[in-house]
Amino acid sequence: MSLSVRFAAQCAARQLRASTRASSSLLVQKRFESTAAPAANPKIAAIVDQISTLTLLETSELVSSLKSRLNIPDLPVGGFAAAAPAAAPAAAPVEEEEAAPAAAEKTLFTLKLEKFDAAAKPKVIKEVKNLLGLSLVESKKFVESAPKVMKESVPKEDAEKIVAAMKELGATVTMD
Repeated sequence: MSLSVRFAAQCAARQLRASTRASSSLLVQKRFESTAAPAANPKIAAIVDQISTLTLLETSELVSSLKSRLNIPDLPVGGFAAAAPAAAPAAAPVEEEEAAPAAAEKTLFTLKLEKFDAAAKPKVIKEVKNLLGLSLVESKKFVESAPKVMKESVPKEDAEKIVAAMKELGATVTMD
């Protein structure tokens, strides 16, 4: 039973390969025929025909030659889409004026442990351990490496509670 299934699979694979070869040669031929738009200028049509016969390596050499001859700078990987934001600083002042009220209504904050009292270090380590879910050793290293970002994207109410709790323990935490 398994021998006949394997034989059927092999036959199907051979037929698929044979049909793929035939269709791929037709696709290549159709690609050159279907994409050729009628050019108004016969000189342009002749150039397009010549370029369409080039290999990928030859096409790459052609592009680099044209760039050097015409003094065209290399664009970033994103091409024109990536260059468009760089060309739009003229619109930036209008956006900055609109962004100013949005900054006043900031709802998410980044909490940064700036410093702490040496006498309150064990309490601060325990609180950092509870807040961040770190092990005791990781919490100790975290506190000792202050100033360091504790949490990001914290809602305003939670951030104020954390700042108040840390302040009571003797640590200085800033909300950015």
